[in-house]
Amino acid sequence: MRSVMVIGSLFLSALAAEPTGIDRIAAYEGTWKVELENLDTPFSKAGKDSSTLRNECWRSAGFYSCNQYVNGESKALIVFTYNPKNDTYTSHPIPADGGEPGSGKLLIKGNVWTFPWEIKKDGKNISFRVVNVFITPATIDYRQEYSTDQIHWITTATGHEAKLPSK
Repeated sequence: MRSVMVIGSLFLSALAAEPTGIDRIAAYEGTWKVELENLDTPFSKAGKDSSTLRNECWRSAGFYSCNQYVNGESKALIVFTYNPKNDTYTSHPIPADGGEPGSGKLLIKGNVWTFPWEIKKDGKNISFRVVNVFITPATIDYRQEYSTDQIHWITTATGHEAKLPSK
């Protein structure tokens, strides 16, 4: 009986330690080794790439911000917000080069983080998404996809991110 109580107590402690709301974005903080394989599609050309991604992140009130570096160069400041009413996140990337800032959604369901968006091409709506699957807190498998009907998704790229140890 005591072992059941200890296991139950450990389970509740693990749940309590799991970040919620805007604090979930902290999972992106740190330096990541990124491997990417693009497939040959109408929206991508076949090829492989690797880079080092570093996210310097901080929280201030209801905002979670990350200065995102790619191979040592600051590329964007990404500001995340959270709406608890519908359990959705909004990301606001601000390019370091002074380009037009953007806005996008982030949907988090368990260990699956999805960034969806749409474009209009030749009068048709085309849906895109990046799907990040946290295999562990330090490992992400991801894919980029598009769809013309939001039912059938075609993969344009797959990749893997591994968090590097802190220095």
